[in-house]
Amino acid sequence: MYKRVLLKLSGEALQGKDGSGFDQEILESLANQIKEISSDYQIAIVIGGGNFVRGKFAQQMGIERTQVDYMGMLATVINSLAVQSALESKGIETRVQSAIPMDKVCEPYILRRAIRHLEKGRVVIFAAGTGNPYFSTDTAAALRASEIKADVILMAKSGVDGVYDADPKIEKAAKKYDKISYMDIINHDLQVLDSTAASICQDNDMKMIVFDINTYGNIKRALINEKIGTEVFKEEKK
Repeated sequence: MYKRVLLKLSGEALQGKDGSGFDQEILESLANQIKEISSDYQIAIVIGGGNFVRGKFAQQMGIERTQVDYMGMLATVINSLAVQSALESKGIETRVQSAIPMDKVCEPYILRRAIRHLEKGRVVIFAAGTGNPYFSTDTAAALRASEIKADVILMAKSGVDGVYDADPKIEKAAKKYDKISYMDIINHDLQVLDSTAASICQDNDMKMIVFDINTYGNIKRALINEKIGTEVFKEEKK
Protein backbone atom coordinates (compact mmCIF):
# COMPACT_ATOMS: atom_id res chain seq x y z
CA MET A 1 0.00 0.00 0.00
CA TYR A 2 2.88 2.37 0.76
CA LYS A 3 6.12 2.87 -1.13
CA ARG A 4 7.67 6.08 0.21
CA VAL A 5 7.29 6.86 3.92
CA LEU A 6 8.48 9.58 6.27
CA LEU A 7 9.17 8.63 9.88
CA LYS A 8 8.93 11.49 12.38
CA LEU A 9 10.78 10.87 15.64
CA SER A 10 10.80 13.12 18.66
CA GLY A 11 14.18 13.82 20.21
CA GLU A 12 12.78 12.46 23.48
CA ALA A 13 12.30 9.07 21.80
CA LEU A 14 16.09 8.75 21.59
CA GLN A 15 17.03 9.95 25.04
CA GLY A 16 18.60 7.89 27.75
CA LYS A 17 17.27 7.13 31.20
CA ASP A 18 18.85 10.29 32.60
CA GLY A 19 16.47 12.35 30.44
CA SER A 20 18.95 13.81 27.97
CA GLY A 21 21.21 12.80 25.10
CA PHE A 22 20.58 9.47 23.46
CA ASP A 23 20.66 5.86 24.56
CA GLN A 24 22.66 3.25 22.63
CA GLU A 25 20.03 0.54 23.14
CA ILE A 26 17.33 2.81 21.72
CA LEU A 27 19.45 3.64 18.68
CA GLU A 28 20.16 -0.06 18.19
CA SER A 29 16.46 -0.93 18.39
CA LEU A 30 15.53 1.82 15.94
CA ALA A 31 18.21 0.72 13.47
CA ASN A 32 17.06 -2.90 13.64
CA GLN A 33 13.43 -1.91 13.00
CA ILE A 34 14.39 0.20 9.99
CA LYS A 35 16.63 -2.57 8.64
CA GLU A 36 13.63 -4.92 8.66
CA ILE A 37 11.68 -2.64 6.29
CA SER A 38 14.46 -0.91 4.33
CA SER A 39 14.32 -3.32 1.37
CA ASP A 40 10.56 -2.86 0.93
CA TYR A 41 10.11 0.89 1.41
CA GLN A 42 11.79 4.19 0.56
CA ILE A 43 12.42 5.75 3.97
CA ALA A 44 12.92 9.37 4.99
CA ILE A 45 13.29 10.49 8.61
CA VAL A 46 12.83 13.76 10.49
CA ILE A 47 14.06 13.91 14.09
CA GLY A 48 13.32 16.48 16.78
CA GLY A 49 15.86 17.95 19.18
CA GLY A 50 14.01 17.88 22.50
CA ASN A 51 16.49 15.52 24.14
CA PHE A 52 19.03 18.37 24.05
CA VAL A 53 17.09 21.64 23.78
CA ARG A 54 13.54 22.26 24.99
CA GLY A 55 12.21 25.63 23.93
CA LYS A 56 10.14 26.27 27.04
CA PHE A 57 13.05 25.72 29.43
CA ALA A 58 15.55 27.64 27.30
CA GLN A 59 13.22 30.63 27.15
CA GLN A 60 12.78 30.47 30.92
CA MET A 61 16.56 30.94 31.12
CA GLY A 62 16.18 34.19 29.22
CA ILE A 63 17.38 32.97 25.82
CA GLU A 64 15.63 34.78 22.97
CA ARG A 65 13.15 32.68 20.97
CA THR A 66 15.01 32.85 17.67
CA GLN A 67 18.23 31.72 19.31
CA VAL A 68 16.41 28.89 21.06
CA ASP A 69 15.03 27.68 17.74
CA TYR A 70 18.45 27.70 16.09
CA MET A 71 19.87 25.79 19.05
CA GLY A 72 17.10 23.24 18.53
CA MET A 73 17.95 22.94 14.84
CA LEU A 74 21.57 22.15 15.73
CA ALA A 75 20.33 19.53 18.19
CA THR A 76 18.43 17.82 15.38
CA VAL A 77 21.67 17.60 13.39
CA ILE A 78 23.38 15.88 16.33
CA ASN A 79 20.49 13.39 16.54
CA SER A 80 20.51 12.84 12.78
CA LEU A 81 24.22 12.01 12.76
CA ALA A 82 23.73 9.58 15.65
CA VAL A 83 20.89 7.80 13.84
CA GLN A 84 22.90 7.77 10.61
CA SER A 85 25.76 6.06 12.43
CA ALA A 86 23.40 3.48 13.95
CA LEU A 87 21.85 2.71 10.56
CA GLU A 88 25.16 2.44 8.76
CA SER A 89 26.40 0.01 11.41
CA LYS A 90 23.61 -2.27 10.12
CA GLY A 91 24.73 -1.85 6.52
CA ILE A 92 22.00 0.66 5.59
CA GLU A 93 23.19 3.42 3.26
CA THR A 94 22.11 6.72 4.81
CA ARG A 95 22.39 10.38 3.90
CA VAL A 96 21.80 13.37 6.18
CA GLN A 97 20.56 16.54 4.50
CA SER A 98 20.47 19.75 6.50
CA ALA A 99 18.27 22.78 5.90
CA ILE A 100 21.15 24.85 7.32
CA PRO A 101 24.31 24.43 5.20
CA MET A 102 27.11 22.64 7.06
CA ASP A 103 29.09 20.92 4.34
CA LYS A 104 31.68 19.42 6.68
CA VAL A 105 29.18 17.06 8.31
CA CYS A 106 26.24 16.54 5.92
CA GLU A 107 24.70 17.42 2.58
CA PRO A 108 22.60 20.54 2.02
CA TYR A 109 18.89 19.89 1.54
CA ILE A 110 18.24 19.55 -2.18
CA LEU A 111 14.90 18.02 -3.09
CA ARG A 112 15.95 16.31 -6.32
CA ARG A 113 19.02 14.83 -4.67
CA ALA A 114 16.92 13.57 -1.76
CA ILE A 115 14.49 11.84 -4.13
CA ARG A 116 17.39 10.30 -6.03
CA HIS A 117 18.81 8.89 -2.79
CA LEU A 118 15.41 7.41 -1.93
CA GLU A 119 15.10 5.85 -5.37
CA LYS A 120 18.52 4.24 -4.87
CA GLY A 121 17.34 2.66 -1.62
CA ARG A 122 19.15 5.00 0.75
CA VAL A 123 17.58 6.27 3.94
CA VAL A 124 17.47 10.08 3.94
CA ILE A 125 17.44 11.99 7.25
CA PHE A 126 16.26 15.60 7.02
CA ALA A 127 17.99 17.69 9.69
CA ALA A 128 17.73 21.27 11.01
CA GLY A 129 13.96 21.49 10.66
CA THR A 130 12.85 23.89 7.95
CA GLY A 131 15.94 26.04 8.49
CA ASN A 132 13.78 28.83 9.91
CA PRO A 133 12.89 29.81 13.48
CA TYR A 134 9.26 29.65 14.65
CA PHE A 135 8.64 26.36 12.83
CA SER A 136 8.65 23.02 14.63
CA THR A 137 10.08 19.72 13.44
CA ASP A 138 6.46 18.55 13.09
CA THR A 139 6.07 21.25 10.47
CA ALA A 140 9.38 20.20 8.89
CA ALA A 141 8.10 16.61 8.69
CA ALA A 142 4.84 17.71 7.06
CA LEU A 143 6.72 19.94 4.61
CA ARG A 144 9.35 17.37 3.63
CA ALA A 145 6.76 14.59 3.31
CA SER A 146 4.75 16.80 0.94
CA GLU A 147 7.83 17.76 -1.07
CA ILE A 148 9.05 14.18 -1.58
CA LYS A 149 5.45 13.01 -2.17
CA ALA A 150 5.50 10.49 0.66
CA ASP A 151 2.58 8.10 0.91
CA VAL A 152 2.31 8.38 4.70
CA ILE A 153 3.86 10.06 7.73
CA LEU A 154 4.62 7.74 10.63
CA MET A 155 4.43 9.98 13.69
CA ALA A 156 6.34 8.04 16.35
CA LYS A 157 5.61 9.09 19.93
CA SER A 158 7.46 8.06 23.06
CA GLY A 159 5.11 6.29 25.48
CA VAL A 160 1.88 7.47 23.82
CA ASP A 161 0.10 5.02 21.51
CA GLY A 162 -2.06 7.40 19.50
CA VAL A 163 -4.15 10.57 19.60
CA TYR A 164 -6.20 11.25 22.75
CA ASP A 165 -8.69 13.93 23.70
CA ALA A 166 -6.45 14.81 26.67
CA ASP A 167 -2.94 14.00 27.84
CA PRO A 168 -3.13 10.28 28.75
CA LYS A 169 -0.11 10.65 31.03
CA ILE A 170 -2.14 13.07 33.17
CA GLU A 171 -5.78 12.19 32.51
CA LYS A 172 -6.37 8.48 33.12
CA ALA A 173 -9.83 8.72 31.54
CA ALA A 174 -8.53 10.24 28.32
CA LYS A 175 -10.22 8.83 25.22
CA LYS A 176 -8.12 7.42 22.38
CA TYR A 177 -9.19 7.96 18.78
CA ASP A 178 -8.84 5.18 16.21
CA LYS A 179 -9.26 7.77 13.45
CA ILE A 180 -9.37 11.55 13.52
CA SER A 181 -9.18 14.37 10.96
CA TYR A 182 -6.60 17.13 10.85
CA MET A 183 -9.39 19.67 11.22
CA ASP A 184 -10.53 18.05 14.47
CA ILE A 185 -6.95 18.19 15.76
CA ILE A 186 -6.82 21.89 14.93
CA ASN A 187 -10.31 22.75 16.19
CA HIS A 188 -9.89 20.88 19.49
CA ASP A 189 -6.29 22.09 19.96
CA LEU A 190 -4.99 18.55 20.46
CA GLN A 191 -1.27 18.58 21.15
CA VAL A 192 -0.29 15.63 18.96
CA LEU A 193 1.17 18.05 16.39
CA ASP A 194 1.09 21.79 15.85
CA SER A 195 -1.55 23.53 13.78
CA THR A 196 0.87 24.54 11.00
CA ALA A 197 1.89 20.93 10.44
CA ALA A 198 -1.74 19.81 10.55
CA SER A 199 -2.70 22.45 7.97
CA ILE A 200 0.07 21.37 5.59
CA CYS A 201 -1.01 17.75 5.87
CA GLN A 202 -4.67 18.70 5.39
CA ASP A 203 -3.90 20.81 2.31
CA ASN A 204 -1.77 18.06 0.75
CA ASP A 205 -4.04 15.13 1.64
CA MET A 206 -1.24 13.50 3.64
CA LYS A 207 -2.14 10.40 5.63
CA MET A 208 -0.55 10.07 9.08
CA ILE A 209 -0.34 7.24 11.60
CA VAL A 210 0.44 8.18 15.22
CA PHE A 211 1.84 5.32 17.29
CA ASP A 212 4.15 4.39 20.17
CA ILE A 213 7.77 3.88 19.10
CA ASN A 214 8.68 2.21 22.40
CA THR A 215 7.10 -1.10 21.37
CA TYR A 216 9.53 -2.97 19.13
CA GLY A 217 8.16 -3.71 15.67
CA ASN A 218 5.55 -0.96 15.64
CA ILE A 219 7.08 0.75 12.62
CA LYS A 220 6.49 -2.34 10.51
CA ARG A 221 3.06 -2.92 12.05
CA ALA A 222 2.00 0.59 11.07
CA LEU A 223 3.15 0.05 7.50
CA ILE A 224 1.31 -3.25 7.03
CA ASN A 225 -1.88 -1.70 8.43
CA GLU A 226 -2.13 -3.56 11.69
CA LYS A 227 -4.56 -1.79 13.99
CA ILE A 228 -2.13 0.23 16.09
CA GLY A 229 -2.16 3.89 17.00
CA THR A 230 -4.40 6.49 15.39
CA GLU A 231 -4.94 7.22 11.71
CA VAL A 232 -5.13 10.92 10.86
CA PHE A 233 -6.76 11.91 7.58
CA LYS A 234 -7.88 14.86 5.48
CA GLU A 235 -11.42 16.00 6.13
CA GLU A 236 -13.28 16.61 2.93
CA LYS A 237 -15.04 19.95 2.63
CA LYS A 238 -18.82 19.72 2.85
